[in-house]
Amino acid sequence: MTTADTAGDSAVHPRFAEALRALGLDDLPPRVRRFPDATRTAAEAAAAIGCELSQICKSLVFAADGEPVLVLMDGASRVDPERVRAELGATKVTRASADVVRETTGYAIGGVPPFGHRTRSRVLADRSLLVHDTVWAAAGTPYTVFPMAPRELIAHAGATVADVRELSS
Repeated sequence: MTTADTAGDSAVHPRFAEALRALGLDDLPPRVRRFPDATRTAAEAAAAIGCELSQICKSLVFAADGEPVLVLMDGASRVDPERVRAELGATKVTRASADVVRETTGYAIGGVPPFGHRTRSRVLADRSLLVHDTVWAAAGTPYTVFPMAPRELIAHAGATVADVRELSS
């Protein structure tokens, strides 16, 4: 288990801190936790926080007919691109490249928060996030995370709740 520090304003990614102010979430920076080891993957984040894998909210960027779309998914599940395609009425959905993720969101993979991005994209949130009272999401860096109620997180992200999780066979 890794020890965390409360990050405060100074350790919060500047773009994310600005988004929090714009959303009236001034109470969030003190709840951001910074870890000395990366929380880049859902498994790393869950281990560092000491929560269930499904309590991690992954922010994943896909390309739907070439347009970026953000998908918020619980850490224990995988996104089914076919279900995303059907939900959006797109012809083709693929995982976005690291360059597209950074260009669209302003953040590197492993630190993409669910909101506060450089550009506005369509956002889908998988219904599986709603089974928890609190989920943890990246706060703009691969070392920082924050807790939030799923419904609040989905509202701030401007997400549409959908069923886009890969079903186990």
